[in-house]
Amino acid sequence: MDVPAKYNPAEVEDKWYQYWLKNRFFHSEPNDRPSYCIVIPPPNVTGVLHMGHMLNNTIQDVLVRRARMQGYNACWVPGTDHASIATEAKVVERLRAQGIEKKSISRDEFLKYAWEWKEEHGGIILKQLEKLGASCDWDRATFTMDPKYSESVIRVFVDLYKKDLIYRGVRMVNWDPKAKTAISDEEVIYKEVQSKLYYLRYMIEGEDSYVVIATTRPETILGDTAVCVNPSDPRYQHLKGKRVLVPLINRPVPVIMDDYVDMEFGTGVLKITPAHDVNDYVLGDKYNLPTIDIFNDDGTLNEDAQLYVGMDRFAVRKQIEHDLQNAGLLDKVEDYINKVGFSERTDVAIEPKLSMQWFIKMKELSEPALEAVMEDDVLLFPPKFKNTYRHWMENIKDWCISRQLWWGHRIPAWYMLDGEFVVAENEHDALHLAREKSGLSDLQLSDLRQDEDCLDTWFSSWLWPISVFDPELPGSEEAEPNDDFSYYYPTTDLVTAPEILFFWVARMIIAGYEWAGGYPFRNVYLTGIVRDKQGRKMSKSLGNSPDPIKLMEQYSADGVRMGMLLSSPAGNDILFDESLCEQGRNFNNKIWNAFRLVKSWTVDKEKEQPLYAEQAVEWFNTKLNKTIEELNDDFEKYRLSEALMRVYKLFWDEFSSWYLELVKPPYGEAVDSKTYLATLILFDELLRLLHPFMPFITEEIWHYLVERKENESIMVSRMPRAEEYDEAVLTNGERMKELITGIRNIRKERNIPQKDTLELFINGEHPAEIDSMVAKLANLEKITPSEEKPANASSFLIGTIEYHIPLGDMLNVEEELKKLSEELKYLQGFLVSVRKKLSNEKFLSGAPEHVVAVERQKQADAESKIKTLEERIAELGNL
Repeated sequence: MDVPAKYNPAEVEDKWYQYWLKNRFFHSEPNDRPSYCIVIPPPNVTGVLHMGHMLNNTIQDVLVRRARMQGYNACWVPGTDHASIATEAKVVERLRAQGIEKKSISRDEFLKYAWEWKEEHGGIILKQLEKLGASCDWDRATFTMDPKYSESVIRVFVDLYKKDLIYRGVRMVNWDPKAKTAISDEEVIYKEVQSKLYYLRYMIEGEDSYVVIATTRPETILGDTAVCVNPSDPRYQHLKGKRVLVPLINRPVPVIMDDYVDMEFGTGVLKITPAHDVNDYVLGDKYNLPTIDIFNDDGTLNEDAQLYVGMDRFAVRKQIEHDLQNAGLLDKVEDYINKVGFSERTDVAIEPKLSMQWFIKMKELSEPALEAVMEDDVLLFPPKFKNTYRHWMENIKDWCISRQLWWGHRIPAWYMLDGEFVVAENEHDALHLAREKSGLSDLQLSDLRQDEDCLDTWFSSWLWPISVFDPELPGSEEAEPNDDFSYYYPTTDLVTAPEILFFWVARMIIAGYEWAGGYPFRNVYLTGIVRDKQGRKMSKSLGNSPDPIKLMEQYSADGVRMGMLLSSPAGNDILFDESLCEQGRNFNNKIWNAFRLVKSWTVDKEKEQPLYAEQAVEWFNTKLNKTIEELNDDFEKYRLSEALMRVYKLFWDEFSSWYLELVKPPYGEAVDSKTYLATLILFDELLRLLHPFMPFITEEIWHYLVERKENESIMVSRMPRAEEYDEAVLTNGERMKELITGIRNIRKERNIPQKDTLELFINGEHPAEIDSMVAKLANLEKITPSEEKPANASSFLIGTIEYHIPLGDMLNVEEELKKLSEELKYLQGFLVSVRKKLSNEKFLSGAPEHVVAVERQKQADAESKIKTLEERIAELGNL
């Protein structure tokens, strides 16, 4: 087959992806082989590929392709998440553009629009993953609102309710005014914000005096129902039993005494707003204070505020400062930096709000999941996240699972006319339970009203590793695990981001122990956050997030995969630099050109294999086996970035720069068939090592190497295994490269053309096995062991062995002396530092024995080299 002059990824990538799909290489069914399984972190159904997805899915594909080539029955389950908040926001935005407000249409009408949106946009991100080369089992693609999956979500809610682990009640929640829904504590991101501290005057009722109270949120004074001081604070003993007037509205509120108040903060007096502050809510409950909720769901003020009705909370903050100043009730304003909670989804400041919501009791439920990670049943990579996980799990709070949304799994609770409710999997069961509970046998479905709220999206995705295989299992007392679940669960690896360690990973482990009998995955690989090279998080607003599809068009999918992986050590943030993708593309070209070189050779079947080629094949085979051994260790420790760099260097530095140069036939000559076949075999093994990282180019070249059958593919060939090797061959190989480099340096310094042959004299214990390779690449006509130093020679040391190249009239004594003197000066300085370390008693007594031995060897080698250099300098000085 003719090999094209240039590699064309645009043609190759689509061709091979379709070939893989056609031959169903990605598909997995239970069989008698050991399984390897990954479930994809399901991206938002309406999302598009971003750099975080690129990193995460490249890592998953590397792991699953490698496992497949190791003989595992590999299964990578794809899918999408319905993403309640994000998707509903998109649909509301589209309706608004059409002149339709959500509140003007029914729930069913809204859901019709939402499903249309899902069908229109839902498959985009999965198609984009195909461009990346993702080897997902697309037959298993799951959506978290598929009918069977939805049934498992509802069944789990009912199961937890029956176990008295779900309850409904009025609690202080995190309210997102933009999404108009409650969100969990884990969905609140705290940021440092440049705020102001407002010092307000609260007049004492019936007196011409006041107390000053500091607050960062003056708009909330309209909901104040008390002020509080520490009973031990001598400054405020006179306030005991008195009332003060809320500024502007003059509502009299009591002064309460509680040691909760920090006398050092602000003025030592707190305003108490039970409806809009978590700590105030606790005090309000303790002292039976009324609660006045002054906010509408969208963050505007309602009638209970009395003033500024209908205005946005932040607009009120500006206006009330002006009005308090005019009323003489603003003492002063100071700049102040404080932490403010923002919604992780909409990035608006959350509002603490009293609200009727549904909650899960998490303390008891989470205990097995905490133990699983602490006892290393589930391993986190890197392990530094173990302490973070423990801290969160030991301080876990009840989980608010209700969301004031229409898109999602509707809470399966039905209310009767008297306000009582029942929880059931469906309307039929709900009616039956309602009749039992009420004693009204003639109760009809029309007499019941289903809860309007939806479940938190994480409430469905915590079942992901279970329900993608067996949606009948979670929450069921009767269901037996099906074949898929029994074979693939628990899965092997999970690759995800540290920021959802609690949102998702911890909850999946909790769900696994509750409904599947054990942990859902053995290993969790936590990636870092993708940042630009300035360290900024990538975002649309900063304009620093490149389009992954355009990157792949420019640099190839393999090039971008390589760029992502080279910059991504586990758990550390990724400083993405587009030049790494360019490096990936250049590596593509390097592989292609190396292959074209080999394929360009003429083969002579009668020619005997030269000794240098035989030795080169042995050396590179040994190097390959050692690298495979190191790669296995890298993968066991999830050091994927290091693994890729190891294969990259093996191909670029060792195979291309050294091996191919060693075995390449002289110009105009043919290569012997033994060397040629060995080179093709080595190339094949290198391609298989590279395939998980760079699937497209490796498949293309693999089919050019030899003639393949229709259904063959590198992706289902076997990964090379490490065989026993001789370390001495590697040591000699390094000596060979050092020696050739030393001779090349002499040629360069003396402007001696490569075509001119040289002689080499050696004084010391030199490995003669490398001589034929050295002679080939250094163009030597003779290599002679000799204790005598030839006249007019340029010399260098490797270890303690002296190498001499006779130069005759070409030797410039002055330049040679300068070079040797510089080397001597360096070695003398090095020897001083080694002796200093060895004269340190603390080092000698504290360092391991082998470390001290290494330093002593350094000293001996340096002393030997210095002696040789001094002798050589003395000889040249006598010329």
